[in-house]
Amino acid sequence: MRVNDIMTQLEAKHPGESEYLQAVREVLVSIEEVYNQHPEFEKAGIIERIVEPDRIFTFRVPWVDDNGKVQVNIGYRVQFNGAIGPYKGGIRFHSSVTLSSLKFLGFEQTFKNALTTLPMGGGKGGSDFSTRGRSQAEIMRFCQAFVMELWRNIGPDTDVPAGDIGVGGREVGYMFGMYKKLAREHTGTFTGKGMSFGGSRLRPEATGFGALYFVDNMCAAHQISLLGKTVAVSGFGNVAWGAVTKATELGAKVVTISGPDGYIYDEEGINTQEKIDFMLELRNSGNDVVAPYADEFPGAVFFPDKKPWECKVDIALPCAIQNELNLEDAQQLKANGVTLVAEVSNMGCTAEAVDFFVENQILFAPGKAVNAGGVACSGLEMTQNAMHISWSNEEVDKWLHQIMSDIHEQCVAHGRNGNYINYVKGANIAGFMKVADAMMAQGVV
Repeated sequence: MRVNDIMTQLEAKHPGESEYLQAVREVLVSIEEVYNQHPEFEKAGIIERIVEPDRIFTFRVPWVDDNGKVQVNIGYRVQFNGAIGPYKGGIRFHSSVTLSSLKFLGFEQTFKNALTTLPMGGGKGGSDFSTRGRSQAEIMRFCQAFVMELWRNIGPDTDVPAGDIGVGGREVGYMFGMYKKLAREHTGTFTGKGMSFGGSRLRPEATGFGALYFVDNMCAAHQISLLGKTVAVSGFGNVAWGAVTKATELGAKVVTISGPDGYIYDEEGINTQEKIDFMLELRNSGNDVVAPYADEFPGAVFFPDKKPWECKVDIALPCAIQNELNLEDAQQLKANGVTLVAEVSNMGCTAEAVDFFVENQILFAPGKAVNAGGVACSGLEMTQNAMHISWSNEEVDKWLHQIMSDIHEQCVAHGRNGNYINYVKGANIAGFMKVADAMMAQGVV
């Protein structure tokens, strides 16, 4: 395999799909050496097959707003790779959603799910619909219209969607309700459901909690203590809330959160239940801004139209959206003495920023490893649904601890280079090898 040749072919077939092409290149560069040690992969066309989705559904979603006007959005479901299990991945409702972004997310999800050791393939879906400024009735009608187009192509052993940006428990509930009505079955077809109808404990917290369990493993492997470390977090939604909650519990001090309007710096730390609960209020307001935090807690300062990576911290955790941390941000973090950077968002750092961290041997871990706790807990929800049981917080948390520890071990096993652990390489190789082995065993399909 020659990475540049593969990328040239992909760019010709999929021009302009920058996020997807970025994600593919990152994986191929990491696995090139290992891949070329397996001539059977080349003969079976594993790379050519693994970089293309199994199938893509694209559809229009017509719905009626509160004024009686018909609105039309575009819906997608990318079933990327089902070699190790049913397609599994979230649904994103956001104005920025494109086919390129969903292909990138589905590609990443394939390897992330493989790292969890659970039998789940990779998928992703969504729409350019935004919940911002929409009434609850409008959101319900859109969710129902979305599922009416998609329901025949999903199921508990086929494709299991979940939430993502713009899709929380409310939206999952609306979609599951319509699916149940159309399919006439009550199965674990969606994860992230409410506790009263098949949801799993700790699912809202799982991505952020799991990320901090992974970071804690990173710290332990390098004789670093989380206790007293200052942490910059971006975002203020569900993922950031979970990360802030668990980081505080583990003894670190989170000093930032951010939104599209800028970032908050709280020198005292976002370390009380009142402050952490206020993040939920900000998220649930639907206004998509963090400035009100500084009004609520006078010790905090709001910096409009800026990013938190200019702050002097020990640990940086991008928790918002792809490519939110660029090369300039990475250089600033290094200048300020950052010790560890972990992507809690999917591909939260640009390729240039990732290269900078690795070249400078700053501890860095990619999203497919760090944020796998969310989909891992979704996999646990699927298991509970299939068994018709519900586990306790303690049981789910025990599994989450174990899964994140196992992922860390896989990254170390494949990424160690002397005293430095290249977590990007380790995660990519571990995830790829599991999917590739499954594809080889199943023939050319």
